[in-house]
Amino acid sequence: MEFLAPTTWADALAARSEHPGAMPIAGGTDLMVELNFDRHRPEGLLDLTRVPELRDWQRTEDGGVRLGAGVTFARVMTELADLAPGLAMASRTVGSPQIRVRGTVGGNLGSASPAGDAHPVLLAVDAVVEVESVRGSRQVPVAEFFTGVKRSSLEPDELIAAVLLPPVAGPQQFAKIGTRNAMVIAVTSFGLALHGDRRTVGAAIGSAAPTPRHAATAEAFLAAALDEDGLWESRGDLPDATATRFGDLVAADASPIDDVRGTAAYRRHALSVLARRTLGWAWHDYRGEAA
Repeated sequence: MEFLAPTTWADALAARSEHPGAMPIAGGTDLMVELNFDRHRPEGLLDLTRVPELRDWQRTEDGGVRLGAGVTFARVMTELADLAPGLAMASRTVGSPQIRVRGTVGGNLGSASPAGDAHPVLLAVDAVVEVESVRGSRQVPVAEFFTGVKRSSLEPDELIAAVLLPPVAGPQQFAKIGTRNAMVIAVTSFGLALHGDRRTVGAAIGSAAPTPRHAATAEAFLAAALDEDGLWESRGDLPDATATRFGDLVAADASPIDDVRGTAAYRRHALSVLARRTLGWAWHDYRGEAA
């Protein structure tokens, strides 16, 4: 197996172009498991840990964040809790402290797992994935990035350069359920963002469909209900019926399966609970912003 270790972004893109069969590796928290159990044997490994450009993040002109693909979950937790609160919440649930120090947001995206912990939040906030090759760069809305189970829209010669996060426009939440409290793959997960500036809702599910996906029906319902009741402005009490209906619609927007971690029915039930809980937490924060 060939091992490629570029030290600049330009060299990494050139190596990717010349060796499309080589598997990119950053933290290795997913890929090394596959290799150790001989489930996957790529032609080579393209080590991206020596590329400094991937380890940086910057504020963008609009107040958002350009998050380098090599920024670890541990750094998101400690450095971006205010600028990317939902992603920081999700980062705290990833594996163990050792995995959070190694695992990266770009690697999580690159694996394109339906159960990726970062994915529901990235969908909820309408993040954009910046990808690049020797042919040039392009921006892919995260909702268009996932194309199937562990498949993405990346071309064979492309690498993930960064994730673009919009400015925080309201409360963000993330919650997941697993078979135990730590070091566990999600049975199902849910991300929520209230975009008060444009009166829209971002709601997304993980580990309950072939790809991470928006809970589109639930998003539209909640945004309209808050508008019709004047709650975006008044920030009054959220009716129980609205929260319950939102949870039901989130569950209906999922397409789960039965597997060793849980049944489809359990996943739907869990999603409805997670949706109601995160909405309650987010609405509490939204009301507090006016205090």
